[in-house]
Amino acid sequence: MGVVLAEQSRDEAWLAIARVLRPRGRRGEVVAEVLTDFPERFATVKQAFLEDHTAGPQPVEIAETWWHEGRLILRFAGVDSISQAEGLRGRLLLIPQRERVALGQDQYYVWELVGCAVVSRGSGATLGQVTGVEPTGGVELLRVQPCGSELARSDELLIPFAQEICPEIDVGARRIVIDPPEGLLDLNEERPRSVRSSELNSSESEANSSELKLRTEKLRTSN
Repeated sequence: MGVVLAEQSRDEAWLAIARVLRPRGRRGEVVAEVLTDFPERFATVKQAFLEDHTAGPQPVEIAETWWHEGRLILRFAGVDSISQAEGLRGRLLLIPQRERVALGQDQYYVWELVGCAVVSRGSGATLGQVTGVEPTGGVELLRVQPCGSELARSDELLIPFAQEICPEIDVGARRIVIDPPEGLLDLNEERPRSVRSSELNSSESEANSSELKLRTEKLRTSN
């Protein structure tokens, strides 16, 4: 299907920029869910890959793209019928990670933070490892799997992703240094998770913290 692109390694990391939802029309068009913070890339992208759990991502030529009532419509070369389009339902549209959009200062992809060690600036101790990010509608929260006996009572730490609390972020070294205000770690241990999330977001909003920016192009592997 589509043009032949340079062979990709099955070990290469991929970013999902869209997901096929359903067929639309009679010429093989599909409606797609956008999974990137940079939808403008669809105005120029002509070649990408479709997820294939058996053979690995498969190259595809994007013949047309347009928007209809806020939805992204795609037509792939070689997909000319409703039945062919139906076979793509649920598939991810991928690009190699190396083709990601370059970010500005204090902007990070979520997948860059996952796996980073979280270190206390005050003690130098490693507090845990980032496992994800929790959106709150305000300052987003890093989800951290704790380590160390002093944090054993907490199954997960929630750390506001703000410059005052995360003053040093080195994604290359896989390390985030935090300078938590007094009581932050105690709050993580003493409150149920749902309460912690609300209280942490509220406290940071009231403090008018400078937000670091998280961007989305979802990380996928070919596995």
